[in-house]
Amino acid sequence: MTHDDSGHYGAKHPPGTRPDPALADRLREIIRDGTIGCARAHRLAAELGCPPSTVGMAIDLLEGRIVRCQLGLFGYGPQKKILRAAPSVAPDLETAIREALTEGYLTCAAAWRIADRRAIARLAVAEACEALGVRIRRCQLGAFG
Repeated sequence: MTHDDSGHYGAKHPPGTRPDPALADRLREIIRDGTIGCARAHRLAAELGCPPSTVGMAIDLLEGRIVRCQLGLFGYGPQKKILRAAPSVAPDLETAIREALTEGYLTCAAAWRIADRRAIARLAVAEACEALGVRIRRCQLGAFG
């Protein structure tokens, strides 16, 4: 969504779509000032045993805004993102990223897997992608395509 659509996140979903009532109630307890952090949304998905996309859809339908993307891509105040290109990328990390590409881009989930397998920060993978000119797409929470 663009900033012009901000506050109309539910419009991304078909008319009549409703969140699970228990999930919606839980989100209402957690969302503060209309926002919820990416990490907190993922923890909730794990706690409830549901996919992050289900939590993301419910956040949208409640007109909540996801902030502080763990890949540094959005939700960081006026500057929007904190992502900067890595000064250099280790050859083995570049290989892992390139091998995980789907249609020329890296999915959010694939970036997380690479980071987890290497025991490095998720932001470090995103910074490597930025240096390599690789776009990250398909947010697990549905915040971006």
